[in-house]
Amino acid sequence: MNNIAEQIRQLCKEKNAIIMAHYYQRPDVQDVADFVGDSLALAQQASKTDAGIIVMCGVHFMAETAKILCPDKKVLIPAPEAGCSLADSCKAEDLAAWKAMHPDHMVVSYVNTSAAVKALTDVVVTSSNALKIVQQLPEDQLILFGPDQNLGGYINRMTGRKMDLWNGGCHVHARFSEEALLTLKAQYPNAPVLAHPECKATILQHADVIGSTQALLNYAKAHPEHKSFLVVTESGILHEMQKACPDVEFTSVPAECGGCNECEYMRMCTLQNLRDCLLNENNEVTVNEEIAKDAIRPIQRMLEMS
Repeated sequence: MNNIAEQIRQLCKEKNAIIMAHYYQRPDVQDVADFVGDSLALAQQASKTDAGIIVMCGVHFMAETAKILCPDKKVLIPAPEAGCSLADSCKAEDLAAWKAMHPDHMVVSYVNTSAAVKALTDVVVTSSNALKIVQQLPEDQLILFGPDQNLGGYINRMTGRKMDLWNGGCHVHARFSEEALLTLKAQYPNAPVLAHPECKATILQHADVIGSTQALLNYAKAHPEHKSFLVVTESGILHEMQKACPDVEFTSVPAECGGCNECEYMRMCTLQNLRDCLLNENNEVTVNEEIAKDAIRPIQRMLEMS
């Protein structure tokens, strides 16, 4: 494995390539990357990189976003089949029909969407900045929010707004078990609960901290007085948490019925297909020029408002 990692780093040097990885990637993929972050950080990094090739270790919409922001760069994805349940839940034609039914509403779309959906959007948000951006919009502005109804519901509760919500959700965050969380809280009574806003309200009501993966990581790093945490988000973040806080115990809350709390799409990228993708410069991501022209505006607006 170490040999493959060395090959990857050498290829990056030879090809002027940068590897970007989401916090939900496999630990060895995170460790070989030049930059690891959440969706907002990945978009921000892509917008300012000098590299000629961007290799996005994440799911497809992340690579599309990088390509929209960097149309002159080659964007590769090691696992082009890596989709997203949220993005799949909201098709562009369905969003267009929803918009037509509500012509006086603006559209706020989660970054977990296709380029075609972003092209129909007024402003894109991530879990890092969604609350902040919605709070900047006029109080009387009617809003269509999608596709994550749990994140949208959280924002509605925090702001008192009544945004219309798309009926979509992350298949990982939607299946965390409240019963398992309460059992762990009893076992670790002094452990703060760190939860992602894509979780259901029944989970978030027990959370001490609600935020994006980056926000949860930052909280753990900033509070060394806590020696244990219960984490309610995709378990890939535990790798970076443990690296940053080696003396702290992080316990991942399981899914309902003892199910897996890993995203199978995020695990599709491996060191092997990362190396092969970079070596052969295949699995290049392209975005239709007309769609990209419309999609970049709400992404740029997001970056300006963050």
